[in-house]
Amino acid sequence: MRTARTAFFIVVAVLLWCPLTFAQAKGTCAGMTPGQLSSLNGFIPFQGTDSLWNTDISSSPVDPDSDNIMAFIGASTPLHPDFGSGEYNGQSIGIPYQVVTVKQAEVGIVLGAYASESDPGPMPIPPNALIEGYPKPGNGDRHVLVLDKDNCWLYEIYNSTLLKNHEWRGNSTAVWDMTTNEQRPYGWTSADAAGLPIFPGLVRYDEVAAGAIKHALRFTVPVTREAFIAPASHWASSNKNTSAPPMGTRVRLKASFNISGFSAENQVILTALKQYGMILADNGSAIYISGAPDSKWNNDDLSNLKTLTGSDFEVVQLGTVYTPSNLPNGPAPTIVGFTASATTVLPGQPVTLKWDVNWNVSNPGYNIISPAGGAIRGTSVVVNPSATTTYELYSTNEYGRAVAKVKVSVQ
Repeated sequence: MRTARTAFFIVVAVLLWCPLTFAQAKGTCAGMTPGQLSSLNGFIPFQGTDSLWNTDISSSPVDPDSDNIMAFIGASTPLHPDFGSGEYNGQSIGIPYQVVTVKQAEVGIVLGAYASESDPGPMPIPPNALIEGYPKPGNGDRHVLVLDKDNCWLYEIYNSTLLKNHEWRGNSTAVWDMTTNEQRPYGWTSADAAGLPIFPGLVRYDEVAAGAIKHALRFTVPVTREAFIAPASHWASSNKNTSAPPMGTRVRLKASFNISGFSAENQVILTALKQYGMILADNGSAIYISGAPDSKWNNDDLSNLKTLTGSDFEVVQLGTVYTPSNLPNGPAPTIVGFTASATTVLPGQPVTLKWDVNWNVSNPGYNIISPAGGAIRGTSVVVNPSATTTYELYSTNEYGRAVAKVKVSVQ
């Protein structure tokens, strides 16, 4: 029997341990709150020191062609927050997301138009995942964004549709390792036209309420150039006009712009636009900044951001501009081996798949095992086939992808 003294020490130990546990969780992938449009509790994806999403560019040089590029975009074009509360024409305002745990079942993904540049399933996409434009997504981009808090992967789908068997179909899919500064293969798209992740560029209410946005924002313009700059990997244009902005162009609010007359929430957004800027990610309406819908947004207050125009912004020095004439080339991964611990088993019997990959580059790559296993770190995974299955290993780096197969027969 526990004595009162023992119980006292147990309570004290729990009280001392809990604050440390919560402090460790805050700002980490595991500390995100599961659910739809939930709080990340300070977690910032792609936190590496060389992450261009999270680089302070407030003192970076202005591009010599900044005035021409901003004139092409539209010097008098107003800034437009493409997010808010409530609905517009029956659709929510912004790009939604959801945070799931390791308990979320992985489902198959049926690939569409951009299958050759997409990541295969399975992916932990819930059957009730919010589609951009919910509750009536219509014929728009229909993005679905899912963050796995326990494994720290980001899954993004473009033009998504839930199928009757709870699988999902998408015209383009991308898996992102949020612990690295993953780069899509040069020339590949993603769920975004520029080949970028969508989620890290969204304005979210939880971070505005916390008082700071510590990353670049995502924006669109109607016409882009047949070119891209890092961290983008893809263009979606045949326009060769050098005044047209390449995908990945980073624009920042001029340091001289006075933000003191704006609300505290809008000042958080404007401060981020000065410190981290916004990255051109897609063709769309002019200077539309992407964000997540939230019932707590004040749409009237957000409308005050429309008083800014293109003339209040400047282009950060572009650096290397990639076009069809200088697209980077390099070695795709080499799969040295991909094996199964047994190639003939009974239904449900565990089988260990192992692999050895030579990435051939210093930047991180990623592995996906399909149709079971999914995005995974390390060099092995246990599967339990119920029927004869050919497992495929997809290893991808910034220059391309290698695929290997192994068949496990079920008796």
